[in-house]
Amino acid sequence: MLRTTASADVGVLIAGAGPTGLTLACELAVRGVRFRLVDRSAAFFGGSRADGIQPRTLEVFAGLGVLDRILAAGDFGIEMRAYRGGEVVWTGRMSEPTEPAPSVPYPNPWFVPQFRTEEILRERLAELGGRVEQPTGLSDFGQDAEGVTATLSTGETVRARYLVGADGGPSTVRRRLGIDFPGETDESTTMLFADARVDGIGRDHGRIWPGEDRPVSIVPLAGTDLFVVAARPPVHDEPIREYLQRQITTASGRADIVLREITWHTTWRSNTRLATRFRDGRVLLAGDAAHVHPPTGGQGMNTGIQDGHNLGWKLAAALTGAAPVVLDSYEPERMSTARTALDISTALLRKHQRGDDDAHVRGPEVHGLALNYRGGPLSRDERAAPGSLQAGDRAPDAPVSTAAGRVIRLFDLSQGPHWTLLSFGAAAECPVDPAVHTYRVAEAAGERTLVDHDGHLRAAYDVPDGSLVLIRPDGYLGLITGSAQGVTDYWADLHGTAEPPLLRSSPQAVR
Repeated sequence: MLRTTASADVGVLIAGAGPTGLTLACELAVRGVRFRLVDRSAAFFGGSRADGIQPRTLEVFAGLGVLDRILAAGDFGIEMRAYRGGEVVWTGRMSEPTEPAPSVPYPNPWFVPQFRTEEILRERLAELGGRVEQPTGLSDFGQDAEGVTATLSTGETVRARYLVGADGGPSTVRRRLGIDFPGETDESTTMLFADARVDGIGRDHGRIWPGEDRPVSIVPLAGTDLFVVAARPPVHDEPIREYLQRQITTASGRADIVLREITWHTTWRSNTRLATRFRDGRVLLAGDAAHVHPPTGGQGMNTGIQDGHNLGWKLAAALTGAAPVVLDSYEPERMSTARTALDISTALLRKHQRGDDDAHVRGPEVHGLALNYRGGPLSRDERAAPGSLQAGDRAPDAPVSTAAGRVIRLFDLSQGPHWTLLSFGAAAECPVDPAVHTYRVAEAAGERTLVDHDGHLRAAYDVPDGSLVLIRPDGYLGLITGSAQGVTDYWADLHGTAEPPLLRSSPQAVR
């Protein structure tokens, strides 16, 4: 049974219970790690904010067991129409829907209000035996060679092996460490967003009135009876509802659109920043504490969730004696992907600022499926001539059949806290740790075999017979090799010994 009691002796203390901290907590809970998750706010977040969930994050949520709830809480996104007066001058979507492919089961972004995403993650955390301690902030901390001693706002002192700052852009953890947070804040680029109840319009499409000086939009908020209203913020202090009502009436020319109630609002400023370090000893940064993105392209929350997904299994490994390289890999892997995501969102922001015709269009670059860890500390490709898929890439999905003829997806087998070893062709006689589930990939049915009837698995992985492919717990390729010794050596390098507790047994059984 997972324990998250008030004991000061915990493996990980997480400061901040937004999407990043919640994802990390769930990853730790799945692995039985003792942790505490604290958040200084008095109430759970209640706004839409980051409502776009990208395909790679949907895969993470599938692994956490929350995908069905996420899909039920949102939608694919609604058609948008731009108006000039009563005339429709443009109709379109941010992206056109794509059919699922054998290697990509969730190819389209999904839209769910952030408050609902957080609710779903809290529900899952509770199912795993964890909870958010609130209102409980992190007041101060110090670290030594063995761990971190933290003081909470309640006055309690907590001793943890590791501390993770997932406490947002103003991060207490980052500031306490003195880590620089370079970037820029553009006060000339601002926007007011409000979740509101609006009368007089339907929910069949979103509306944009793109006036040159005072653009306004009203878009239904997925899974709710609310709309997201966006406009330039007021120059002078005045009640937000009255101000937005005036902007709507002026932009649309319609007096029948009535803003009845505002449930949440915020003023966004263009803020782009990347911490110079994601780690200081036993203290690590994740999410907005490490990187802040413009909202264009929906990269910020998704990148933070990926941070938590990447860090969870590595902290669990470090706590059970893995070699330092495992946790050391967190910073270079996630800093590189955060920088790429910042480049994507900044380029899209520039399109909006210029008024480009395709400023609202989103392509596959925002989906997160192409982000990779090639050349990273945990990525080893021993082929003389690597194929299209390389170590460090996202592990593709594929339909396969078991010996009993049951059709399943590779993701059904590879998602979870374990590693997955695919042996293409002949069975590999290599030692396997209990943390590694091994499967043989063949063209014909056999005991403990995955049958690749239509060749989708081989096409996706692009490796010849005799290849061994090791998939990390977070769904990225750690190793591609042609020898059992290559697997043994890689495993020993990550676990600090050439003789880990091994099972010299047959591949993982599937039925």
